[in-house]
Amino acid sequence: MTTATRLLHAQARLGEGAIWDTRLQMLWWVDITSRELHRYNPATAKDQAWAMPSTIGTVVPRARGGVVVALKNIIAAFDPDTATLTTLAGIDQPDQRFNDGKCDPVGRLWVGTINFAEQPGVAALYRLDERGINSQIPGITISNGIVWSHDSRTCWYIDTPTKRVDAFDYDVASGHLSNRRPAVMFPDGVGHPDGMAIDEHGILWVAMWGGGCVLACDPRTGRIVDRIDIPGARNITSCAFGGAGLDTLFITSSRGDNTDPTLPNAGDLFVARPGVRGVPSPSYAG
Repeated sequence: MTTATRLLHAQARLGEGAIWDTRLQMLWWVDITSRELHRYNPATAKDQAWAMPSTIGTVVPRARGGVVVALKNIIAAFDPDTATLTTLAGIDQPDQRFNDGKCDPVGRLWVGTINFAEQPGVAALYRLDERGINSQIPGITISNGIVWSHDSRTCWYIDTPTKRVDAFDYDVASGHLSNRRPAVMFPDGVGHPDGMAIDEHGILWVAMWGGGCVLACDPRTGRIVDRIDIPGARNITSCAFGGAGLDTLFITSSRGDNTDPTLPNAGDLFVARPGVRGVPSPSYAG
């Protein structure tokens, strides 16, 4: 067990979406409810922010340059040099917004939604590729973390209220999910699973909303094998391996409307060195 250290006094209302850009050697992350896209440069310890026109649920690097962002109901390409957005796709779901997402090993973007009232079972997980955007898994409540195995044959996915990580068989050629089953079940007292990252050994590192920690879970056994405590913050939202050696875990958190004096670091950006390396996150291919 280790303890993270505070990297940036961000005070994000809903920090999320951490992802390492291997080309830039910088960390992208978002503040959903403040409608901000952020880029942190470890070389200068500077964080740059861009205002978005709506909530922003996730960000991924784009293979041709720039990034792709999931705004309220649209997915758009963003050029940070000119601060211009170009719409790529959208959904007609005015009572929902896009939340967490990642790209699969060949560069399709998978991103889920959440109902504003958190109504059970009305959200979905979507896939964006050259054929457009389509719902792949309906009946979701709060779509969150998603990652793929190193051999691309398994996808792990979190619908937060279920308190588990589910596994799917994955056909990388077609982008088809099948055979959903529980992989990790979280006990009471550790919070609810939110975003996650995968390391070089196939261990899942899961940010725990309400738990004040990141838990390392072996999806082959369902066991929790390590823990990173986050000091002064309770709602931990996402994590991403980064740094030159991919051996640093960057961790986001949420401040919300927190006024608890025992949580002075709520909404801040944290860093930990868990003793393992991550793997590069795929960029959007479109």
